[in-house]
Amino acid sequence: MNLRELPVPKYVLDNLAKKNVTELYPPQEEAIKAGILEGENIILSTPTASGKTLAALLAASTHLSRGGKVLYLVPLRALASEKIVEINDILCTGSSFKSAISTGDYDSSDPWLQTFDIIVSTNEKADSLLRHGAQWIKDISLVILDELHLVNDSERGPTLEIVITRLRRILPKAQYIGLSATISNAEDLGEWLNAKVIKSDWRPVPLKEGVLTDSTIEFEDGEIKELNVLHKNVVVNAILNIVEEGGQVLVFASTRKKAEDYAYKIAQAFNERLDIISWEEREMLREYSTELISEERSGFTENLARLVEAGAAFHHAGLASYHRKIIEEAFRNRVLKTVVATPTLAAGVNLPARMVLITEVKRYVPGYGYQKIPVIEYKQFCGRAGRPRYDEIGYAVTISRTEEEKNYIIQEYVNGELEKIVSRLSSEKHLRTHVLAIISSAEVESISNLLRFFEETYLGYLYGSRVVRSKIESTLEFLKSYRFIEIDGNRLRATKLGVRVSQLYIDPLTAKILLENFEKAGSIVNTFGMLHLIAFTPEVPRIPMKKLSTSILEEYVEKYRDGMIIPPADADDPNYDEYLDAVRLSMVLEGWIEELPEAELYDRFGVQPGDMAALRETAEWIAYSASQIAKVSGNTRFVIPFEKLSERIKHGVREELLPLTRLKGIGRVRARALYRAGYTSIEKLRAVTVEDLTRVLGIGRRIAEKILEQV
Repeated sequence: MNLRELPVPKYVLDNLAKKNVTELYPPQEEAIKAGILEGENIILSTPTASGKTLAALLAASTHLSRGGKVLYLVPLRALASEKIVEINDILCTGSSFKSAISTGDYDSSDPWLQTFDIIVSTNEKADSLLRHGAQWIKDISLVILDELHLVNDSERGPTLEIVITRLRRILPKAQYIGLSATISNAEDLGEWLNAKVIKSDWRPVPLKEGVLTDSTIEFEDGEIKELNVLHKNVVVNAILNIVEEGGQVLVFASTRKKAEDYAYKIAQAFNERLDIISWEEREMLREYSTELISEERSGFTENLARLVEAGAAFHHAGLASYHRKIIEEAFRNRVLKTVVATPTLAAGVNLPARMVLITEVKRYVPGYGYQKIPVIEYKQFCGRAGRPRYDEIGYAVTISRTEEEKNYIIQEYVNGELEKIVSRLSSEKHLRTHVLAIISSAEVESISNLLRFFEETYLGYLYGSRVVRSKIESTLEFLKSYRFIEIDGNRLRATKLGVRVSQLYIDPLTAKILLENFEKAGSIVNTFGMLHLIAFTPEVPRIPMKKLSTSILEEYVEKYRDGMIIPPADADDPNYDEYLDAVRLSMVLEGWIEELPEAELYDRFGVQPGDMAALRETAEWIAYSASQIAKVSGNTRFVIPFEKLSERIKHGVREELLPLTRLKGIGRVRARALYRAGYTSIEKLRAVTVEDLTRVLGIGRRIAEKILEQV
């Protein structure tokens, strides 16, 4: 079907024509016939690159032309950044419509979004906006639910499920479009959402799945492909074969360490075979490598830059956002030949390759040993194979070491059945968070109404609320015992404290830990003690870092003993390891707010940039939340210290630099340079000239003028 036949605005068709998009893919055509442009609820359950997003955006264009408002929900921030570019290209260029991203600041209703037509948000941010009662949500006429199958994810699924349930209550007349990978029970999700289901295995680039043993690939259709023996390592050999014929390879490894090790081996092989990457491509790789180092010169970044220069890279949660951006750009521009990634990449950014190599189908899970990965995850990996416009076919190949393993992979994965998508809402952690949020926003005012709410969730659709009735009752008891809610017979009401905890978007268990320790704290409290309390809460991530000996950690506790909020634990205390774990994290955070460069934090503690960013962001938020909980609970002596600490963690500075870092364009390095030059306050900056500022900070005149405008 030609796009020009569709009842969508002409400017949208013109924008698509510029991208050479003039014909609909078969799944898109099915969605049109099912009424996606007429307001029908639709679930598109089709492979990667089959055109799901465009089908949803065509529907969005009809809503915008009628004065509607669109909410586009995604599971990850990286995906939000990717989608907004696509939305701007298709829906905003050549029109007066405006789009916005809303992913941060969980303590705001973002009223500024009222003036935007298309809002891209993460599921968590949307949940936060609902908790704050954002008024503009009532204007939404279309909700697009990207990666809908992640309802099944134990961490992210419950929030997505609650957001959908709440939106459907607030917006019963809105259109809902769910976009999903191919799933076995899409009909269940369709019935829950009252949506028509479009299921298809169609792909723009055909996919061949197979198993690689030594240098032989056996495909599902029985075809055998013999690779040239170019290297003794099975993975590296397969990559050299594909790169030699002009393709790119995406490798999936189960751990960061394995991803990095493979990347080093591949880079080494590329360096030994200088003919495999052209001179022009090597020049571009050198530029990307230089760009990486120019941002932050640490041992970690230098190692990564060397790999990129050779034509390979690893991609995992330890990377900073600028690392990811450069690596993804180099791969999309087809000069970076191989990326070795951990599984998170499969569900996130769109990076197709001619071949996907899956190194193993088992993963080590702490406490459980090696577990088989789900078939749906394996299929997500496979979905990245085949670059539209560049490849006629995509290869998804899994490594086997033995004949027995090969047969197992073919049976369990290549020909395996996809797991059903189920609800993960019944976990205690998610129930206490979401039950409090629902009561706090006055969406339900009684236990019977609360149970009715859960009847409307996907969990309720699959099993009925009786499955969680006892869990909900114990959750209510927990919330009542810590004064987050009041129960009077059947009536439910959130306290002032409960409302604030819900608005802050933190786990009530975190609030409980903060409150209990505020009550028990001695008269002397120091910064390290505050950092340790934050690090002790369940929401602060336990990040990979160097092992610090117990004696070093105990010495640190002894040094700060008098000002610790949580009293030092004894070695026979059941929480002793947890206590010391929080000390490790506190030492990293202390280094950060004492202005240690990230390179030094990496060398000293082994904390990778992406982990450091995650730790900083969460710790900053918990410190801010601590100040707010102190305020509402009457523990006022902690309000200002935690407010200041939150700001220090945000900027990574000592306290004297805070006034300077509040200026846009002044980070920790520039603030310290100004301070050293005698500009120790905003008042003193008022006397500075543009010339002085450019000299002291080594910046251009325009940036200096922008800084002084604020002063």
